Amino acid sequence: MGSVKGGPNPQAEAAKIRLHELLIEDLEHGALEGLAPEQQRDAVVKAARELIAQEGIQLGGSSREELLEGVADEVLGLGPLEPLLRDPSVSEVMVNDIDKVYFEREGRIFRSPARFRDKQHVMRIIERIVAPLGRRIDESSPMVDARLPDGSRVNITIPPASPKAPSITIRKFRADKMRMADLIAVGALSEATAEFLAMCVRAHMNIIISGGTGTGKTTMLNALSAFIPNTERIVTIEDPSELRLQQDHVITLEARPASIEGKNQIKQRDLVRNCLRMRPDRIIVGEVRGEEAFDMLQAMNTGHDGSVSTIHANNPREALARMENMVLMAGMELPSRAIREQVASAIHLFIQISRLQDGSRKVTHVTEVSGMEGDTITLQDIFLFKLDRVDEDGKVHGSMKPTGIRPGFVHKFAMAGIELPNNLFGTAEGW
Repeated sequence: MGSVKGGPNPQAEAAKIRLHELLIEDLEHGALEGLAPEQQRDAVVKAARELIAQEGIQLGGSSREELLEGVADEVLGLGPLEPLLRDPSVSEVMVNDIDKVYFEREGRIFRSPARFRDKQHVMRIIERIVAPLGRRIDESSPMVDARLPDGSRVNITIPPASPKAPSITIRKFRADKMRMADLIAVGALSEATAEFLAMCVRAHMNIIISGGTGTGKTTMLNALSAFIPNTERIVTIEDPSELRLQQDHVITLEARPASIEGKNQIKQRDLVRNCLRMRPDRIIVGEVRGEEAFDMLQAMNTGHDGSVSTIHANNPREALARMENMVLMAGMELPSRAIREQVASAIHLFIQISRLQDGSRKVTHVTEVSGMEGDTITLQDIFLFKLDRVDEDGKVHGSMKPTGIRPGFVHKFAMAGIELPNNLFGTAEGW
């Protein structure tokens, strides 16, 4: 784990607190309403400059500009976290305590010099996150999942659930979604694998993207969705909404937690059922995590081919077991064999993504669901990540290779007018 040296200047911190208090009085309620974010920031900086002159605060050069930036972040944003949120190379921000702020960059975690003044400062920032969403966080409800205006995901935990200190975890939203060419360029998968996956999407295969937390499942889902023809009607179901599809004909449905009174909850299962009445050509479920798995399998088995979803699992076999458990969560009194038959007939392909020891995210398996043998679902790997070596810096070297197995559903490519390139699936040599 890396670290970033340096810390807050006590003189600047004292000036920032004083300026913040004066600005709250100076900018009367509603003074910034109706202004664009850039105009709001300009107004705050202008007012801060005037107050620095009035109060005679002595800070020169860069310290003065840093102070103005810090005050604007306190008034308009998330205080000490704003510089990390603005940095496009930072993918995740984690607050463990007032003086323990970490961030993730390129799959590795570093410690930030940013810190909060005290626990009240952290709580004020937390209130700023949850208040616009109509959510409540207190001792009776100490955990909240929320979303920032830019789409970034936030998880907040406060005492008594996290007894030592409030905790904030922000998964940043990428406005510039990576396309398949970008994933190939960073070595997440090979060109041949990407070509095969594109054909699977066009041929209406049902695909599940599996992987651990932060491995890039949603990024892969976004990249795959680019291969859906623009003529098709797509319904997306998410909790929370993250996908940014490039097609014109997209309907976005979003689950909603219960209100403070415990009412008005919208479950993903309700949305899956509802979308079947919306004449979808494609159903995309951002992440299957519960009872909606049963309804999604039913949809896949009743003519809604070409569905894509993600699931938390460490390998394709584990993903199958999770699917089975989630169907049982729906309260269906079905024998295991009947559930497995549903899964085997509904899902054509698993794409497994893993985060390797050097922080890189790679597709490690492209695996066909080939049917049933007795009570067991059979899987066969079409492409696998082959590890060559790990160098002295800890960097992983390897590549995606075809296993030589030709998937059983390739006849559907011809039916969809897709021509298979020669030797796409290679040979079993080298395995």
